[in-house]
Amino acid sequence: MNKPVKQHLIDPEICIRCYTCEMTCPIEAITHNDDNVVVDFDKCNFCMDCIPVCPTGSIDEWRVVSEPYSLDQQFEWMELPAQEEFAEGASEEASGLEALDDDMARLLAEAHAGAGGKAKAPASASKASINLYTLAKPAEVTVQGNYRLTADDDHDVRHIILDAGGLPFPLLEGQSVGVIPPGSDENGKPHLPRLYSISSPRSGERPNYNNFSLTVKREEKGICSNFVCDLKSGDKVQVTGPFGSTFLMPNDSAARLLMICTGTGSAPFRAFTMQRQRSGATGDMTLVFGARTADALPYFGPLKKVPETVLKKHLVFSREAEKPKRYVQDELRAMEEEIVGLLNDPTAHIYICGLRAMEEGVEAAFENIAESTGRAWKEIRDVMRSEGRYHVETY
Repeated sequence: MNKPVKQHLIDPEICIRCYTCEMTCPIEAITHNDDNVVVDFDKCNFCMDCIPVCPTGSIDEWRVVSEPYSLDQQFEWMELPAQEEFAEGASEEASGLEALDDDMARLLAEAHAGAGGKAKAPASASKASINLYTLAKPAEVTVQGNYRLTADDDHDVRHIILDAGGLPFPLLEGQSVGVIPPGSDENGKPHLPRLYSISSPRSGERPNYNNFSLTVKREEKGICSNFVCDLKSGDKVQVTGPFGSTFLMPNDSAARLLMICTGTGSAPFRAFTMQRQRSGATGDMTLVFGARTADALPYFGPLKKVPETVLKKHLVFSREAEKPKRYVQDELRAMEEEIVGLLNDPTAHIYICGLRAMEEGVEAAFENIAESTGRAWKEIRDVMRSEGRYHVETY
């Protein structure tokens, strides 16, 4: 029997193919094919640089193996293999390998001390379909509409409706798709897909139609965002996915949702809200939504029309004229009594989506609120995460 070794792997069910880990790896140990992002055993030196940047926790997977999985094997996976069993003679050595050394453990703890960490879907969530369309075999969809959502000249955010036609394209709220911009990069290679969260419910942007929507902000030098924001009705677009199997909505009608976002991080929460309205869910929903101004906040008008009995809205602005700057963490602290009630409710789910920069402030707010009750926020958070009730997707 070969000597057991530890191997770093990526969970293909959770990975959203954002390629951030690949771009971060200093020794080019992470690579991809048309289906999966994988780690090369022969190159990986366990430096851990890829762990903190992963928005889903899919990068944090390890196996003790007698024979390392090859790149070709990993490229074909739809899910991770089970941990290999070892004969009695090798069990002690394998057990020792299963524990990371002190430095690696510290790095993992630091990487997951914030809002990230290993993701888990809600227990009642529907099973997500993933990776149906790949770089090698993308789906071609048709643009049905392109609508500007913001009045701020510096924040051009678009609502894009795409029609899948006769293609099977099952989607759940909280999933993402990859849009492939045309052309090649400076090295002559085709552009990689850019991931965008679905902003429509599972029954479609229009009920029972095979279409879906995206919320896209134009970035000054963004190759894909400019391509998408300039699309016109009738244009064809190559997409991959769906991706993501954990940032999902519970099917429990009575579940309570606290949704915290900035900017285009509102996309999945629009989908959540519409799905719960269509399904007649009874659990309350609360949205804490941060933007620079009302003109820069996507869906500002439609949000105002959603009844408070369906969605409690806390819209927070950091750049309003002659008003103090307020951020989502400030609003969370002002909502302390309501937040404490949610933290004590086993039916409550917390979702955070938006720029990674907001995580620190949100975590600090939750720490302050938990401390006021004599409890440790990290313990509460980790229990909620293990129960599939704490969900984070930041970028």
